[in-house]
Amino acid sequence: MAWFALILAGCFECAAVAGITKVNQKITVASLTLLIGGFTLSFLLLSLAMRDISMGTAYAVWTGIGTVGGTVIGILFYGESKSKLRVFFIGLIIVSAIGLRLVSY
Repeated sequence: MAWFALILAGCFECAAVAGITKVNQKITVASLTLLIGGFTLSFLLLSLAMRDISMGTAYAVWTGIGTVGGTVIGILFYGESKSKLRVFFIGLIIVSAIGLRLVSY
């Protein structure tokens, strides 16, 4: 259950990062709700996950999900670069997060 909460926390972090972009484009109730709600739920779920997962592992996986998710959102919706090298390093982040899960007790 802790790992599910951690993955969900990372997903809400991605939503919050998308909210930052939306707020920078135009401040609306929807963009502020996405930003504030995303970070609130993300931190809440991260806190719950850290009851069973070590702080270092939980934080690394959470930031990894947020980094990959934010980058993918940027590529898909905001025209950011999708160079082979960039995609390679995104893959390294994913492999690292999976590795941390495999060695966590």
